[in-house]
Amino acid sequence: MKRIILYSKPGCHLCEGLQEKLEQITSIAFDLEIRDITTREDWFNAYQYEIPVLFLSNHRDTENAEELQPIPRPSPRANVRQLEQLLLKYIPNTENNHAE
Repeated sequence: MKRIILYSKPGCHLCEGLQEKLEQITSIAFDLEIRDITTREDWFNAYQYEIPVLFLSNHRDTENAEELQPIPRPSPRANVRQLEQLLLKYIPNTENNHAE
């Protein structure tokens, strides 16, 4: 199953809104991982002015490495359906249930 990573931080209303919308998507199967940028200096330095930031993780088990494919940030005004349409460009709709 694909994994979407959301770089966020506590108190970020845009991040919270995007997370709520992602959790409402049921037609695309993916795991959602929230990464708090305040817990690691490298994340904070990279994303402090960019959050919320979305990536699709393509974990490679053989190399134990993670490739992150950026997903463009949707408009804060985008509804759940519009967000779903954006994600369909990155995640094939092969399963019917969303796993949290």
